[in-house]
Amino acid sequence: MGSCFSNLRSFGWDSQYKASVLEAPDVENEVKGEVDGLPVFQEYSFEQLRLATSGFAVENIVSEHGEKAPNVVYKGKLDAQRRIAVKRFNRAAWPDPRQFMEEARSVGQLRNHRLANLLGCCAEEEERLLVAEYLPNDTLAKHLFHWETQPMKWPMRLRVVLYLAQALEYCTSKGRALYHDLNAYRVLFDDDCNPRLSCFGLMKNSRDGKSYSTNLAFTPPEYLRTGRVTPESVIYSFGTLLLDVLSGKHIPPSRALDLIRDRNFETLTDSCLEGQFSDEDGTELVRLASRCLHYEQRERPNVKSLVTALAPLQNDVDVPSYVLMDVPHGGTSSLESLPLSPLGDACFRMDLTAIHEILEQVGYKDDEGTANELSFQMWTDQMQETLNSKKKGDNAFRHKDFNTAIECYTQFIDVGTMVSPTVFARRCLSYLMTDMPQQALSDAVQALVVSPIWPTAFYLQAAALSSLGMDNEAQEALKDGSSLETKKNGNSSH
Repeated sequence: MGSCFSNLRSFGWDSQYKASVLEAPDVENEVKGEVDGLPVFQEYSFEQLRLATSGFAVENIVSEHGEKAPNVVYKGKLDAQRRIAVKRFNRAAWPDPRQFMEEARSVGQLRNHRLANLLGCCAEEEERLLVAEYLPNDTLAKHLFHWETQPMKWPMRLRVVLYLAQALEYCTSKGRALYHDLNAYRVLFDDDCNPRLSCFGLMKNSRDGKSYSTNLAFTPPEYLRTGRVTPESVIYSFGTLLLDVLSGKHIPPSRALDLIRDRNFETLTDSCLEGQFSDEDGTELVRLASRCLHYEQRERPNVKSLVTALAPLQNDVDVPSYVLMDVPHGGTSSLESLPLSPLGDACFRMDLTAIHEILEQVGYKDDEGTANELSFQMWTDQMQETLNSKKKGDNAFRHKDFNTAIECYTQFIDVGTMVSPTVFARRCLSYLMTDMPQQALSDAVQALVVSPIWPTAFYLQAAALSSLGMDNEAQEALKDGSSLETKKNGNSSH
């Protein structure tokens, strides 16, 4: 790229609007359909969120910041249906529950398809939790810095920064111009691989607008002086994201500005992008980054001008993001290629007789390692009675007397001295056999709480969801079960 950015000498904004006719789509209008598909903001109970995350299982942690981040994010499913991300704060983060609820409700009013939207919250005793849409295709940090098969293509990088600017423009238009910790971990990719901005950064944790913790690699100069995040600080952070996108690595802003002054663009630009973009497009992005990183806050552009500057640079606009990202797009066809065990396949086909045979054959071997509080209670009359009800349930299950099986397993479960995921699985199938899919779904969820990485629980969820006519959710549950099974069997296919 020896001649790259040769026309940078005109550091004004003359060419900035070279294609201003290509206005960015009106974010307000574009979002109408998305609002319809999302529930209104609501309060959840701690128990609901405990169930949704399988008891805040370690396997469900999706935070990428590791030990540095005291507030952990989990993935989960509400009622085994809507996928969610649950952020659980440490106890000190929000001492005042009213302030937490006010702030969450305010952020929860926002609805836009450029955001991973806030769906609800929970403030019970010492617990403070936020519930947002779960986006499955990793973070910008992962795709830029830790990619495995191929680097992010130039058109996709341009799309990321435009969508991000549109997200900030929408938030600003709704009176939420402050965004804390804008970095590459805050940009997430949805099912279609479209980039969205996490709503978690819109939450401030103090009344005076200060943010007492920052996960920014490069802090705006005014934050170092005052400890305050301003709308201009957000623009500075956007400038560091532009550098990330250009370079594919973390370049300190001061170093980047030196490279720009010295016209040393080869060091600044990701070598993986060789030949993918024109001098003119590269120049625009460098110019925009340098303005965002201006030491003086008043010299930085506002969000509207960011959108106006980035919209004309877009190319391959008709190519879906998942194609640009080379990520398989879901659907039944992809399900047929999943490595499913006989049980997974039976649940996929909704063959309840085959499911019954397999559960009967496997017995209770998957209960090994489940924590049971037996101790000396083993010899009490109550314990003997509990074990007898399980035994009667097993006998009824074997002989396909499903109503009796439900009754006996319920007696066993209600005593609650011992926990058995298999009993939940067997009662789940008994409910399916007696045309009670909602109760079946509840049992599949309970089995997962007891044993968060048990493929059987996911497969039975899929069967229950299919019975309820929720085919998309059933497909997701099948994928989850298959993924766990593949891991368990050392990637051997069935």
